[in-house]
Order: sequence, then structure tokens, then C-alpha cells
Amino acid sequence: MTLAAPDTLARSGASSGAASPRTSVFGSPAIDCDLHIAVPSIKALMPYLDAYWRQQFVTRGIDRLSWNLTSDPPGAPISGRPDWRPATGKPGTSLPLLREKALDGFGVELAIANCIYGGAALHSEDMASVVCSAMNDWIAKEWLDAEPRLRASIVVPMNNPELAAQEIERCASDNRFAQVSMLVAQGEPLGKRRHWPIYAAAEKHGLPVCLHAGSLYHHPMTTNGYGSYFLEDYVAQAFAFESAVLSLVSEGVFAKYPALKIVFAESGVTWLPAALWRFNKTWRGVRAEIPWVKRPPMDIVRDNIRLTLQPFDEPDGAGRLERFCEQMKSDRMVLFSSDFPHWHYEGTDALPISPKSGLARRILYDNPRETFPRLGLRELAR
Repeated sequence: MTLAAPDTLARSGASSGAASPRTSVFGSPAIDCDLHIAVPSIKALMPYLDAYWRQQFVTRGIDRLSWNLTSDPPGAPISGRPDWRPATGKPGTSLPLLREKALDGFGVELAIANCIYGGAALHSEDMASVVCSAMNDWIAKEWLDAEPRLRASIVVPMNNPELAAQEIERCASDNRFAQVSMLVAQGEPLGKRRHWPIYAAAEKHGLPVCLHAGSLYHHPMTTNGYGSYFLEDYVAQAFAFESAVLSLVSEGVFAKYPALKIVFAESGVTWLPAALWRFNKTWRGVRAEIPWVKRPPMDIVRDNIRLTLQPFDEPDGAGRLERFCEQMKSDRMVLFSSDFPHWHYEGTDALPISPKSGLARRILYDNPRETFPRLGLRELAR
């Protein structure tokens, strides 16, 4: 893995010393906590595979597959705004366009990139691990080395938590990796102890775990089976996030790893208070069966879970974001995100509140800095 020189953060204007953070289009500093880069094709990863796996991919015809996840179809309008699509190729594959539209377009100080690709969903644990390692090396070389304002997520093979933990250990020395990335809909609830090696490795290195909308498609997105349309799949992602809250808290993940932060990306926001009101009420009656959950679930979620802003779900003019913070009794849970190149709003209208409010400053800048410890690091490991 190629690592950046120690002065990268200083060049980007992100150091916590003398340099002042840049001002975004919202009139204050901003950090984008979820934008997207995309693997153009499996051929882009071939140089990052060893000789054995390169031969396997060619022999088996794997090098000719797209490996696009059906939860993120490149041709769907929501997957890429017309002005954020490259002239050729998938949305999220052009670094110049990302610079122009996302980094310079919003004027952000830093941006955390998520790369969603089918390699992490492979049933073959060995192949999934190899592809994830190649993706992380490709991200470091082709994106992070080229753009000092970018940070990234460590992609891990979700079907094998031990191999996932090894990949976290391998990449953790590069401080440009700000978090660990997983899809929210997997083969079993995410609080199960089988997943705990991932959480242990993440907490050890001060890395939040990002649960991003998406599925391995080993099971339907709904509890009643597979739907017929992408719309059903997309809306049902919120159900997967609600299940993740229930599992992570009930199974005791935050009791075991109290410093761990979980970031929900593209989960929506306004569903959470109602889900937690029901969780709190039921917990009071049956908490004897989970004695490790010593506090109301809402209190635990308030401390350990964060949510990216886009796509934001509210009626027009409802002031729902302020209401959400009131209901959760916290202004520290929401993180600014553009979700580039996905299409949820026009222009740079990604902030559904007045940029002059104190809450805006927290969402745009303070909350991201508090959530991702590595964003404040000056020196990057060699």
C-alpha cells in the first residue's frame, strides 16, 4: 500500500495548527462524511492482485464481470445526477469531476469516500478478502495519493470477520483511512458475536464502523420476501438500519466496545426517534434478559451511533432536522454528507436548515471532527 507524505494534511488546509479550515458554500467549514468513488471494472483492480489471483481471474473469466451491486445500479437516475455523471463510465469514477463538483463545488475541507462494490459480497471468503485488499490498495494509490482532501473507508470481506479484522490491521497504519465500511443488510444481524472481531479491531485503532445502505442479497430486503422493483429495495433499506440498531444494542456490542462509533450512511434520519421510543418502552419490561444493557437504548444510541445527512427524509418546510435533534436530545448525531454523485437535491442544496444556525455548524464540521479521530491527525504513517 502506498502511503502519503506526512505533510499531506497541511497541504490540504486540514491541520489543527496555524492553518485555518476552508470555508464551504454554507459560509462555515465543512467535512463531507459520505461521498462515493466507484471501481470502473474489475480490470482496474487486476494490477493490485498477486500473480496467482490474476491468473485465476483470467482463467475463470472473472475479469470480464461488472460486479455491480443491484442495490446501487449505475444506470438508475438516483445513482448519479446528470451533471455529476462522467462522459463515459459509471458515476463516481472520475476524479476531476469529483474535485469540481464535490470538493471544490461544496468547498469542503475534507471528504470521506465510500466505495461500494460487489467484491465484498462474494460467497468465496478467500476471493472476497483478496478483492477487498486490492480495492483498498487501489483507493490509496489512485485516489488518496492524488487528492489530499480525500479520506476513505477500509473495505472488508463481511462474510469472514476474522479476515475482515486482518484487513483492518493491514490498512490501519495509513491514517487516511478514517473508518471501516460494511453494508447494513447482511446474512445475519450485525450485533451477533461472529462480527465482534471487526468491532474489536475498529475500536483498537480508533476507527468508526460505517454501515452503509446496501445488501449482500443473501436474503431479501423485506421480511416477506423479494420485491419486484428497485423502489421497494431502496425504501426497505431503512428497515435494515432499524434492525441494526436493535441488534447492536441488544446483543451488547456497545457494552463490550463502549468507545466504538457506528455511522449509518444513507439511512435516512427521521425514522429513528419513533423506533427508539418503542425500543425504550419494551426494554423496560424485558430488560432482565439482557442485563448488559444497563441504560435505556436511546441513551446508548445517542452516545454511539451517528447518521449522515443525505438522503434526508422530511416534508418540505417542516423543520424536521431541528425536531429530530430535539427528540433525540442531542445535536451531535448528524454528520454532513453530499452523497456525491447520488441525486437527492439540486445544486449544493444539501443542508436542510439555515447555514447560519448553530446546529448547522455542528453538523457541517464539529460533529465530523468529534466522530472521526483521524481527521485531526497531522502526521500520516509511512
